[in-house]
Amino acid sequence: MGCQGCHSATVLSIRCFWNFDALFQPQQHPARDSHDTFFLQGLIDFSSMSASPIVPSTTKSLPEDYVERVKRIHESGGYGSRGYEYDWKREEANKNLLRTHTTAVSSRMLYLLAQEGFAPKKYFSIDRVFRNEAVDRTHLAEFHQIEGLVCGKGLTLGDLIGVFYDFFTRLGMSKLKFKPAYNPYTEPSMEIFGYHQGLKKWVEIGNSGMFRPEMLLPMGLPEDVRVIAWGLSLERPTMILYGVDNIRDLFGHKVDLSLIKKNPICRLGIE
Repeated sequence: MGCQGCHSATVLSIRCFWNFDALFQPQQHPARDSHDTFFLQGLIDFSSMSASPIVPSTTKSLPEDYVERVKRIHESGGYGSRGYEYDWKREEANKNLLRTHTTAVSSRMLYLLAQEGFAPKKYFSIDRVFRNEAVDRTHLAEFHQIEGLVCGKGLTLGDLIGVFYDFFTRLGMSKLKFKPAYNPYTEPSMEIFGYHQGLKKWVEIGNSGMFRPEMLLPMGLPEDVRVIAWGLSLERPTMILYGVDNIRDLFGHKVDLSLIKKNPICRLGIE
């Protein structure tokens, strides 16, 4: 489909800034709580008199001029937005965590693109992400995400839907439906569902939308640039394609290694 691979860090940790703040996700958003996100624990402050002296590891290696623009858009808005009207805290943005989505990689790629001088691009990445979630037959705390985005001029939500039908048809999946959704960094937003014959129900396989101006313009991208983007689970489409009814049979400590040894290599979309 003509996409260029994103360079993703070998280390799975990333700054809160790229994972949340650069995406116009407010610091009081529930996804940033410890019950949803794995924050890294750093130095133990033995001088602290608090009950919990362990503090998350932090970083200071961020582009300061860009950080200031992001701070401003959160606090007081801009580009036609009111922002969130709260006191943005640098110490929250400095925290390190296990990335919750590969959109953290996309935000850095778009920022670099803006610094180099804009040109239309298609990017993708496939990488591991982490969510502090209860594990069941369709959910894992550690899984893989396929991230894709197209940036150019004149793009619409119709282009995004067209990409999905093209992509999933190549994988042999034609039963798709879309539902309006909310994401802090995309508007409009929609969830993608595929029908699972084994479970006899529609299963969410991804999230998508058009990146908001509050995210793109502080990076330095031109005002007429539009970015359509999506994040898809790797394991759930595989469940649908191969009739697997428990995601833990695909990834994790419960995988039956004998199945891996006996079955042929999985080659999605390749005859």
